[in-house]
Amino acid sequence: MQTKKTSPRAIRIKPNENICFPIGTVIALKEFFHTLELENIFRKHKQKGRDLSSLTKALVSYKLTENLSISKASKWINRSPILELFELVSFEDKTLYRALDIIGENREEIMFDVQSCLFNRFDFEHTDVNIDWSSLILWGKRTKIGKRGYSRDHRPDKKQLTFGVTELSHPINIPIGLTVQPGNIHDSDHFLHTFDQVKNWLKPGSRIVMDKGAYSKENLDYIRFHSMRFLTAKKLNKSHDKLIKKFDLARTELVNEKDSVYGIKLEWPSRTDYFYFSEKLEHEQLESKIRKAEKLFLQAKDMQDIIDNNKKIPKRYQINNPLVDAKIVFQTKLTELTDDEALELAKKAAINGREGFFCLTSSDNLTLKEALETYRMKDSILTLRDVV
Repeated sequence: MQTKKTSPRAIRIKPNENICFPIGTVIALKEFFHTLELENIFRKHKQKGRDLSSLTKALVSYKLTENLSISKASKWINRSPILELFELVSFEDKTLYRALDIIGENREEIMFDVQSCLFNRFDFEHTDVNIDWSSLILWGKRTKIGKRGYSRDHRPDKKQLTFGVTELSHPINIPIGLTVQPGNIHDSDHFLHTFDQVKNWLKPGSRIVMDKGAYSKENLDYIRFHSMRFLTAKKLNKSHDKLIKKFDLARTELVNEKDSVYGIKLEWPSRTDYFYFSEKLEHEQLESKIRKAEKLFLQAKDMQDIIDNNKKIPKRYQINNPLVDAKIVFQTKLTELTDDEALELAKKAAINGREGFFCLTSSDNLTLKEALETYRMKDSILTLRDVV
């Protein structure tokens, strides 16, 4: 008797109302709130209606598990198991938005209270800090601090806000500060708000590590005025160009063999500069600038084609503003140059001879290796910044 063959088929899954989420994240969050006594910090800012502390815990749990937009947070929280975990009853979307408004309006007091909990409870082995700044795009239009500025998200058409984060440096790496400012404020100006938020919690002699965006003589003097130290990167200038011309690897110190980093120290009355050259960094920067030059060359070719064939100018080359009338005329150098000559000209314009060089400055007289390693440990704050 011949048996009829049938192709195997997977069991069909039937949808149901069950939900799944990591309970460990929720339990850990609730434990931290209880241990650090954070409930009262939020609860005192809203006496009526839904408990602000419970809403905050639910919202943070949502961001730690799903990390989607705030507009979807209410739907995630308004499920029986979640509501039960955070001792909440069902609420409307506007309730969560109002809770966020309250937190934003009282953010400085809330941050101070959180700092009090941390520093009164723990005896930290040091209070050296890393500070960094970034920006966030604002899709809404009503917030007053939304301004157009340098967009790290490459969206200059959108308003944004800037934020600064502070963490205790290695090996603690605990965040202790968060400041929010308008989207058009420069890091060197934002520094004052970020530093002022944490300075009273730092011990005399603490080291402030930050990137070159916040570097200014006024900021370094301000750190010293409060009896603290600094280590920061600084932008290269014409005086560094003179050093580059005389830079001889045979007369430098090998700082990092893996990345082929060499350096020299320059001692001044009030600071020490650490001037480095990295072969790895030089290679990366040259590759990036060559790609940019090639992109500019192709763009010029596109423009020349528009001129030669009397084509309509594409929107990407026009001013997209109904209130502005502009007559745009293109003229390229491609008619005078071969393709190889044009590409070489674009490369020369992009490459300035500073590739691979960078400079740190400190109020301490460190070794070249100590300065570089200490500054690179600041990278831990980039993870914190990206989480924000």
